[in-house]
Amino acid sequence: MTYLLDAHTLLWFVAGAANLPFSVRALIEDPMNQRFVSIATLWEVAIKVNLGKLTRQFTT
Repeated sequence: MTYLLDAHTLLWFVAGAANLPFSVRALIEDPMNQRFVSIATLWEVAIKVNLGKLTRQFTT
């Protein structure tokens, strides 16, 4: 299956946040699935970093 991760899903996955349901984490981690992140999502993350809306745990 192919998945396009939005900004929240990507950040929660990378941070290991409890906000991300286990079932979603399992889908992202499944090597049989393809995961993509759009350039718009990366742009959104960059904006959040520049505005100071992300803590260091998300940017390292």
